[in-house]
Amino acid sequence: FQMDTTQESYLDLFPLDAIVYLTPDSENVLEDIDPNKVYVLGGLVDESIHKKLTLQRAQEQSLQTARLPIREYMVKTVNTKNYHSETLAINQVFDVLSTYYETRSWPAALKAGVSSGKGYVLPD
Repeated sequence: FQMDTTQESYLDLFPLDAIVYLTPDSENVLEDIDPNKVYVLGGLVDESIHKKLTLQRAQEQSLQTARLPIREYMVKTVNTKNYHSETLAINQVFDVLSTYYETRSWPAALKAGVSSGKGYVLPD
């Protein structure tokens, strides 16, 4: 993958209507990847202390939001800690998106990026 880095904000580089901020708290499910959109992978872990911080940030910037379709394709597993989280690290989100882009299969993509430690697995 080719990457460019810059000090500039994505808000200054792309039209607002082209940006989709990925946050696990969005009500919108990412159903497909649009090559004309720019997907922002948040770098905050807002799972405990600052719940919904990434969603709030996106809303303050008037951005579209979406979440990965974990609930739609995976099931919660029984585990000793009763732990279930849809919050993923940036590299995991990248793995999910790149696998989906290559395969066009959400089950394959989620299997590639969502570890069983998150408390979700693909159904049998």
